Parts: sequence; C-alpha cells; structure tokens
Amino acid sequence: MEQINFTTVTIAVIFFVAGFVKGVTGMGLPTVAMGALGALLNPLTAAALLLAPSFVTNVWQLLAGPRFGALLLRLWRMMAMIVIGTLASSTLLAGGNAGRTTIALGLALVFYSGYTLLAHQHRVPSHWQPWASPLIGLATGVMTGATGVFVIPAVPYLQALGFERDELVQALGLSFSISTIALAIALLSHGTLPISALTTSVLAVIPALVGMVAGQAIRTRISQDVFRRGFLVCLLILGLEMALRPLLSQ
Repeated sequence: MEQINFTTVTIAVIFFVAGFVKGVTGMGLPTVAMGALGALLNPLTAAALLLAPSFVTNVWQLLAGPRFGALLLRLWRMMAMIVIGTLASSTLLAGGNAGRTTIALGLALVFYSGYTLLAHQHRVPSHWQPWASPLIGLATGVMTGATGVFVIPAVPYLQALGFERDELVQALGLSFSISTIALAIALLSHGTLPISALTTSVLAVIPALVGMVAGQAIRTRISQDVFRRGFLVCLLILGLEMALRPLLSQ
C-alpha cells in the first residue's frame, strides 16, 4: 500500500510539474512527463499514462488559438505523416524493449534541449514546405512511435515556419494532439494499452491541468527566457542520464 501511495503521489507530482512547464512555455508536457516517468516506469506504461493529460491539454491549447481551419489546411500533410510514422514505428515501444526505447528517448531529449539552447532561429522558405512538412511529419511520427515523445523534429520545424506567437502555440497544439491520437491508436492496435494505466492516465489529467493553470498564472511574473534555459539544461542532463542508464547497467 505504501508503495502504491508513493507511486501515485509521484505520478501526480510529475504531471503537475509537466503541466506547469506547459503553462509557462506552451509546450513540454510530454517531454517532461516521459523523461521523469522513465525513471519510475517502463516506457510503454509511461507512454500510456501520458495519453489523457497530453490529449486534454493539447486540445485546450489547439481550440484556444485563432486560426484552426487555415492551420489545418497548411499542415495537413505533416499531420498525416505523423500518424503514418507513429503506426509504422510503434512496434519498438509496444515490444517492451525498455533498453532501446530508453536510450532513444534520452537521445531525443539531448538533441532537443541542445538544439533549442544553441541553435539560431532559422526560417524554412515557403517553397520548401510542400515537401519538407511531410518529411518532418514522418520523422516526428517515427520518434513518437519509438519513444512516446513527439517534440522532435516537429517543434524546431514549426518554430521555423514564421508563425505569430498565438499561431505557433496553436500549431504546437495541433501537432501534439495528432501525435497523441496516433500513439493511442498504435498502442491499441498492438494490444499493449493496459487498462490500469489508462485509468491512471485519466486521473492524471487533474494535476496536469492544475499545473498548466498555475504556469499560465505566473507566466508574466518571471523571466520566461531564464526559466526556459534552466528547464532545457535540466532536460539535457536528464536525457544524458537516460541514454547512458541501460549501458551502465549492463
């Protein structure tokens, strides 16, 4: 009972923190949650727990934006390829190979945090987007299916499309919502979505939303740039630890 209570409280705290980060920055819930849950649970269970909080918070973010129709028309090829890539690569996560998926997730965190910390802001020319968007969608889907994290390379790409602030937040909400749905379909198709994890996932919506609201409330009271950099440094360290953990345990 004590172990169950400890695990439940830990999961609630993780989703509160992940929701808080999303409230402040507009993103980061799946990355923080999968990274932290990876130290507590196997990647498959962690991905299942992520489904409901990620879906609810991302749909909220998506519907709060200004131009859903125009955004979907512009990005539908990318969204379609996210689904295809997720379904195609989900056998790795569904197969329960915790070592490989933990390494992949750690490397994804390292790449994402390092890129965001060091890279200059680039812009993707409009004439590149018809072929670049499907490729980025496919790569994002492959990463989603393999690790349960759907920020790479979608987030850097969307940031490079020149969206205004509110449009970018809505575009992130669209990408994350589609990725969450695709991941749920993939886990269901493999018969690897545990009912107990899904129940806990629904309950985890509460701390995630509370954290998100708290993050939104203090967004204007702190330096978002300082918070963002501190968060990315912590994420980089966490990713290195996760990538090396299976190797060091051999």
